[in-house]
Amino acid sequence: MIPAMPASAATSRQSPVTALRFAAMGALAVLILVAGVWGSWGTAQYAMLTKGRESGTVKVTSCADDTCSGPFTPDSPGAKARRSVVIAQSVAVRKNETYAVVVKPGTDEVVRSGPAGVLNAWVPLGGALLLAAVVVAGGLRRARIAWILAGAGFVLLTSTFLAI
Repeated sequence: MIPAMPASAATSRQSPVTALRFAAMGALAVLILVAGVWGSWGTAQYAMLTKGRESGTVKVTSCADDTCSGPFTPDSPGAKARRSVVIAQSVAVRKNETYAVVVKPGTDEVVRSGPAGVLNAWVPLGGALLLAAVVVAGGLRRARIAWILAGAGFVLLTSTFLAI
């Protein structure tokens, strides 16, 4: 920079690059968060919006590969008992345990309901919050927002771990 040149002239040359980086990193952070919500909503809608759906309990009797199954005992009016329903096997599902569940309409698939089921459904969003925090801190240079995102992701994942 020439000593007689104002400081604003030097920064104006970097401005388009900075704006492009800011836009790209902002779009990436938003994309990560949208993907986290999208990944969670497939299960969360059944766990959270239980009104009008068949709800009850399942006693897990067998597990194979990625799924477990067991008999469904209805709790809600209009729900019918089923000899066998399928629930995704995860760290939250164990053989010979009974879980509160909601039946996905038109299938014999169930998802956990109640606080543990809702928190478990939002785990992908918790991971997305942590990943977006890294992008916001490194790409956008916004440390406070990154700490907020990381804290929210940490709280969500920790509370899920404790609830399950």
